Amino acid sequence: MDEPTAALGPEETRNTLKLIGAVRERGTAIILISHNLEQVFQVADRVQVMRGGRNAGVVEVASTTQRDVLGMIVGADAGAASAA
Repeated sequence: MDEPTAALGPEETRNTLKLIGAVRERGTAIILISHNLEQVFQVADRVQVMRGGRNAGVVEVASTTQRDVLGMIVGADAGAASAA
């Protein structure tokens, strides 16, 4: 899904995130492309950051913060994330 909530209002966004969560809970893999880290952290198990067309790292949501991921996005801490 590429930016699935980009053009949605608040209620539609909540419903879409609930649907993504329900599909995830059934064990279906979902690839979500988004710049909205709050939403990503609501529904993801892992985050992979691409920067400059390259893998900047993969982290588990449970063991990282939005600030850490933002650092990966802007290249603030290039060596901190490990590829999984």
